[in-house]
Amino acid sequence: MPIYHYQALDSSGRQHSGKIVGLSENEAMSKLHKQELESATLVDITNTLESKFLRLINRVRAKDVVIFSRQFSVMISASVPVVECLLILVDQTNNLTFKNLLAEIAFDVDSGAFLSDAFAKHPKIFSDFFVNIIRSGETSGKLDEVLDYLADEMEKNYDMSAKIRGAMIYPVFVFSGLVAVGVVLMVYVIPSLTSILTESTVQLPLATRIVIGASQFLQSYIVLIIIVIVILIFLLRLYIRSYSGHRLVDLMKLRAPIFGPLFKYIYLMRFTRSLATLLKGGVTITRSLEITAEVVGNLIYRELILATLESINDGNPFATVMEASKDVPKMVPQMIAIGEKSGKIDIVLDRITSFYSREVSNRLDNLSKLMEPIIIVIMGVGVGIMVAAVIMPMYNLANQM
Repeated sequence: MPIYHYQALDSSGRQHSGKIVGLSENEAMSKLHKQELESATLVDITNTLESKFLRLINRVRAKDVVIFSRQFSVMISASVPVVECLLILVDQTNNLTFKNLLAEIAFDVDSGAFLSDAFAKHPKIFSDFFVNIIRSGETSGKLDEVLDYLADEMEKNYDMSAKIRGAMIYPVFVFSGLVAVGVVLMVYVIPSLTSILTESTVQLPLATRIVIGASQFLQSYIVLIIIVIVILIFLLRLYIRSYSGHRLVDLMKLRAPIFGPLFKYIYLMRFTRSLATLLKGGVTITRSLEITAEVVGNLIYRELILATLESINDGNPFATVMEASKDVPKMVPQMIAIGEKSGKIDIVLDRITSFYSREVSNRLDNLSKLMEPIIIVIMGVGVGIMVAAVIMPMYNLANQM
């Protein structure tokens, strides 16, 4: 979709400039006229460096998709035609990249393509989960209801992700600050303080000798240490991108002492919520499990869901595989079995989701409270080591003099 840079005048003669998308110059001009801008000049910047830079800095975020889903759902529920909805959202969206993408989708749908197929052309923005929910709504003729489900679930997922990130900001920030302060102390401050101690004939404590040795090592090899750390991070990222590395990291998340149960509840909640939404949208159980396996976000649970799918295809009950798994609480397969027998599995999945949503929320609150004393203890230990290794020997030396 072409991107134009425009300069135009409003009714009071004030000059305006900016970026606008349109299938042609005439369409772009028409959009400017609707904004009561006249005497416009357009320059096509679609293939310029400026356009590529704008697309780079205007990445489509999860929040953009969540807001779009809700607005799209509201307008479809109000019986506004699909193409008209998309064109309205193109004008309302501030993100240039997302604006361009929605304009392409509107053009595809106006040309006769299914809405789900138009979304499917952009897999980096619209997940398989999103596309299949839309497709189920098109097939069943309940696009407005399905979009409402989708908007609700995407908002819940986004809110939970934002809460998790918010809970982790404080400890990560404090830990990073401690590391930075520690490096500065060891490289610049400690050497000047310990020069007095090393010049004296007093026998230094073990803690003091360790701190002095570490400080001298950092001073001498700081560049080499940085290079080694960068190389190790690069190699670690390569390993994590492999299947075995990714699987190991996902397994470690579930086995972590404090965070393990939290991660487990998050993945279970994501699994039950996604599966319930797909089933409500009319997607078959087998197809729903295939999609959920890709969106759950953990390879251990992905393997478990695919094993469940294979078991169902072999004629076994839904909960057979989960009952034997150590990573699924016994409550989950038991409730799923009840839902399967009663024919209300989507309702049961909703209740499981609500339960784990509350558990995740409570654990996040407790985690925030727990991290504060842990951080204080770590800071106290660090200060204590510095006092024992540097300040106390200097105090003793002063007393001897």
